[in-house]
Amino acid sequence: MLESKAGVMLLAGLAFFTLAFVSNAVVPLLMYQDQREQTAEQLVNGNLRYQFEDLARRYPDSFEKAYGKPPEEVVEREKWFNQKTADTLRLGRKLYVGEACWHCHSQFVRPVSNEEQRWRPVSRSIEYQNELQRPVMFGTRRVGPDLSREGGRRSNDWQAVHLFKPTSLSEGSPMPEYPWFFDGSPDKPNARGLAILTYIQWLGSWLESYPYYEQYTPAPLPVEDPSSESQ
Repeated sequence: MLESKAGVMLLAGLAFFTLAFVSNAVVPLLMYQDQREQTAEQLVNGNLRYQFEDLARRYPDSFEKAYGKPPEEVVEREKWFNQKTADTLRLGRKLYVGEACWHCHSQFVRPVSNEEQRWRPVSRSIEYQNELQRPVMFGTRRVGPDLSREGGRRSNDWQAVHLFKPTSLSEGSPMPEYPWFFDGSPDKPNARGLAILTYIQWLGSWLESYPYYEQYTPAPLPVEDPSSESQ
């Protein structure tokens, strides 16, 4: 068998398969075995909080219907917003996958074809070490743009209108409409709409030098002054 061409090819194929398995599976596993996967709670950052609080300001009725009113006490309010943001991220990820958005939008900036100039820095492995990147949506083609750095590039209003009726902002867009994310119009996102908007605005928010975000200051929603009602 070893003297025949078929035998040599078989052994060479097995050898290359073993090499590929070791270099692409075993070695990375050993390299990152002590690096814990981040939870959604750990992924909440100032850039994302800015966007989540912006949703509360832009769509107060929808926000309160989906989440209720935040506590007035400052510490509890901060915990409440962080947890709601994390929970919303998880739901947004599920909706994104369930609606098959990944069929047309990849989330991996490759080091080829000047992709860095189009979609900012090339993706790094550390960005995928979290629960929201399972499975990683590398994609095989791009009917639409890569969304790895989409967060903050456009306002929540823009994203909402684009989800509601894509062709109103992108003429000739093949993207389908998602009216079930809204209660009648793009200015009335429901809980699912708020979730997918949050997820989209999360993408790329972890980059320290990301140019699309304003400086975040933790001031979520003004607390109403009870004395003003009696005046």
